[in-house]
Amino acid sequence: MQDASEITARYTYGTWRFQKGWKPLHVTKAEGCWFWDASGRKYLDLSAQLMCVNLGHQNQAVVEAICRQARELAFISPGYTCDVRVELVGRLLEVLPKGLEKFFFTTSGTEANEAAIKIARLYTGKTKILARYTSYHGSTAGSIAATGDFRRWYAEPSSKIPGVIFGPEVNCYRCPLGRTHPECDVACADYMGYMIDHDEDVAAVMVEPVVGTNGVLVPPKEYLPRLAEICKRRGVLLIADEVMSGWGRTGQWFAVDNWGVVPDMLVTAKGITSAASPLGLLATSRAIADHFDDHYFAHGHTYEAHPLTLAPAVAAIDEYKRLGLIERARTMGEVFGAKLRGLMERHPSIGEVRGLGLFWALDLVKSRATREPFNVPQDKVARKPLVVDAVTTELMKQGVAAVGWISHLVLAPPLIITEEEMDEAVRALDAALLVADAQVA
Repeated sequence: MQDASEITARYTYGTWRFQKGWKPLHVTKAEGCWFWDASGRKYLDLSAQLMCVNLGHQNQAVVEAICRQARELAFISPGYTCDVRVELVGRLLEVLPKGLEKFFFTTSGTEANEAAIKIARLYTGKTKILARYTSYHGSTAGSIAATGDFRRWYAEPSSKIPGVIFGPEVNCYRCPLGRTHPECDVACADYMGYMIDHDEDVAAVMVEPVVGTNGVLVPPKEYLPRLAEICKRRGVLLIADEVMSGWGRTGQWFAVDNWGVVPDMLVTAKGITSAASPLGLLATSRAIADHFDDHYFAHGHTYEAHPLTLAPAVAAIDEYKRLGLIERARTMGEVFGAKLRGLMERHPSIGEVRGLGLFWALDLVKSRATREPFNVPQDKVARKPLVVDAVTTELMKQGVAAVGWISHLVLAPPLIITEEEMDEAVRALDAALLVADAQVA
C-alpha cells in the first residue's frame, strides 16, 4: 500500500516546484513551536510554516472559535451579515493603523492584493500599478503581474496585464542603484517618484513594507515615510502588502507602525488567524470607502466574509493581546537577532544577518567581500542544486524546519518561541551551515 507521501505526490500538485522527486513529509500533529511526522519524530518550526503560524500550532482559543462558529452558523453568503462579522470589525478597528476603516474579506493574501489592485483602478480612474522588483504579491492574474521576482516569469505573457510597471526595491545590502546608505539619501524611494512623474497614469504604488520571502529586506527608517509623502504629493495611492509582515511579526501590529505610516490600503492574511483558517483582509481609507457610496463596487466572491474564517481571527487578535505577543516579538526579536549575529562570527557563508522583530534572514554568500550569492533565481529555474536547499536538508536532520529561498534562510518562528527553543535552533543552524561554509570561495 502506498503511504501518504507517495499518494500526495502522485495525485496532488506541489506548489512552486518541479514535481519529479517531490516527497512531502507526512505530518501527523503539531503543537506550539513543534510538529511531528508519521514516524513520531518532532521538528522545531523555525519559519512558522510559511511565516504564518504566529500564535504557534493548535492555539486552543483559535481552534475552539472555529468549532463554536461551525456549530452556530457555518456559512451565510456575504450579502448577509452575522455576529462574528461585526465582532471582527470591532477588533480590527482597535489594531489597524488609524484611518483604515472599511474592510473586504477574502480567503488569501493573493485575493486581497487582487482586490486592492482593482479598487485602486476603480477609485482613481487610472490603470498603472507601480510595484518593485524582488517582490511577491500572489499567484492570480493581477497579483502575479505585480510580482517582481521570477515567479512571474512562468505566467507571462498572460501576466503582463496592461499597466504594471516596476521600480527598484530597497535593499541596502545589494543596492539596485549601486549606492550606499545613508549617503544615498534613499534614492530608491526618490526613483519611484521619478517614475510617477514620468507617467500620468499611475493609480497606486504597491510595496511590502518589509519584503518577505525575497530576503526580509528591512528599509532604512526614512524610506517608507519618504515613499508615503511622494505618493501623497502626487495623488497616488500607497498599498502596503502586509500578508507576511503583519500581526506582530516585526514587533508591531503591522510593519508600517514601525515608521508611523498609514497607507491608503493595507493587505494582510497569514497571521490574522495564525493560519488556522484561510482569511485575507483588505483595509481601505474612509476616502476610498466613501467613493463607492455612489460608484459601483465591482468585486466579490462566494466565500468573502465566510463565518468560519472570521471567528478564528477574533480569537487570534484576543490571543495576541492576552499573551502580549506584540511587545514580546520586539524583545525576543532582539535576543534572536543577537544569537544569529553570533552565528555570523563563526560561519563565513553568512554574508548578512538582517531582520526586525521575529522576522530574520541569513543571506548566504560565496564571498563576503563581493557579496556574491551562492545561487540566483535562474539556477532554481534551471533545476541546479541550491546551497540553501542543502542547508535546510541538513537542518531537518537536526530536527529543525526552516524556509530556504534561492540563497537565504527566512527565520520567522512562532511569536511564542522560548529562548531555550531559540538556542536549540541556533545549535542546529551551527551544524547545518557547515554545508555552506564548505563552498565558500
